[in-house]
Amino acid sequence: MIELSTTSAGQVSDLLAAGAVSSVELVQQVLARMEQVNPLVNAVANTRAEQALREAAASDEMRARGRTAGPLHGVPVTVKECFHAAGLPSSWGNPAFANAVVDADSAVVARLRAAGAILVGNTNLAFMLGDFGQCANEVYGVTANPWDRTRSPGGSSGGSAAAVTAGLSFLEYGSDVAGSIRIPAAFCGVYGLRPTVGTTPLSGFGLPGPTGPISELSYPISVGPMARSASDLRLALRVTAGPEGSAAHAYRWSLAPSRRERLADFRVGVVLDDPGCSVNDDLAEPLSVLVERLGTAGATIVHGWPPGIDPAAVYRAFGGHLEAFLAFQTGTGSLGDLVQHEQVRMAARAAWDRHFADIDVLVCPVNFTAAIPLDDRPMEERTIGSRSYFEQTFWISQPSLAGLPTVVAPVGHTAAGLPAAVQIIGPMHEDDTAITFAELLAELTGAYQPPPL
Repeated sequence: MIELSTTSAGQVSDLLAAGAVSSVELVQQVLARMEQVNPLVNAVANTRAEQALREAAASDEMRARGRTAGPLHGVPVTVKECFHAAGLPSSWGNPAFANAVVDADSAVVARLRAAGAILVGNTNLAFMLGDFGQCANEVYGVTANPWDRTRSPGGSSGGSAAAVTAGLSFLEYGSDVAGSIRIPAAFCGVYGLRPTVGTTPLSGFGLPGPTGPISELSYPISVGPMARSASDLRLALRVTAGPEGSAAHAYRWSLAPSRRERLADFRVGVVLDDPGCSVNDDLAEPLSVLVERLGTAGATIVHGWPPGIDPAAVYRAFGGHLEAFLAFQTGTGSLGDLVQHEQVRMAARAAWDRHFADIDVLVCPVNFTAAIPLDDRPMEERTIGSRSYFEQTFWISQPSLAGLPTVVAPVGHTAAGLPAAVQIIGPMHEDDTAITFAELLAELTGAYQPPPL
């Protein structure tokens, strides 16, 4: 039996290659765990048990003939419900589209399948992806945090993070506009990657029905993997990233190698707090301990935001771009201050680019708080203690505005036993530098830990 709550996708791929386990056995074990554990957390929205078992049997037969489809051959995976997967609903949690089964795979699902992955099901999400802090909708209900079921797993990819944490999937794929990969990964204590914007194709990421070409105004969106190890993020990115359609005939994508391979060689920017969004004491302590350990390990530490970055202005401009994005999606609203916000966006991108000439990665909080209590009030009425619910997007807005690759890595726990995590911001198109740094952090903080379910 494979330990589903700790084994990574890369490890199980090696076990499959060695003949230590079959894909059919793995899918059966995952489905059995879903029956046992999913009622506790409500992470998985839909399953495709019969199809997955058939595909697993075909995968095993193919391997027996000495052939493999790719690096995920026979590995059970899940994806967020908003990615089209043939034969599964893609309602976005909207009752108007409940049970609307799609007939074609999104680019992400197709590429996971082409790499040999076995899609077992899809996972819960916030209604219309509209909540970064919680995961609930009228179609599938509320997802709970596996660490504490009175708390949120984050949103909108809350089901994705909870599924990985609870051992219901070896690898997940989520989406991130306003922290929807990073906040759930932080709340649930798993690894998450928001790739450099534009790296992973968005076709088939949409409501039921035919999806046309993705508009250039979708630039705030990035889709990426969630996993129990940083190396799995690299594995998933390599099989899903790159151009599609006519662009695929014009150029090829490859993952640029990490700038550094040892912690002692990394030049690390650090921002642990900011007057615009002070970090709660229970979360600040493990983050401070991490930075101390980085210094002891020999990494060069440089404190402060990059010169030219005004975090408050970035936060405002990020909100403005989100408003413009939503106005485009709904056909309402006006351009308003978009030109001014766009100037801030491009100035921020230039400032980060200059900063990364001397710094390899920048470490900062994901959120000002660890996992928050579940709250069924409307978003505009919610608070976190005395603070606004919407403050949760301050820290995630900093790399998002410039479109930078960002890895969330677990780095311990608060005094209350909730996961603590950091954002690792990397240079544009250098996702592997942030991934490698996250891998090396495990030497200081320990590997991923499963919750006490």
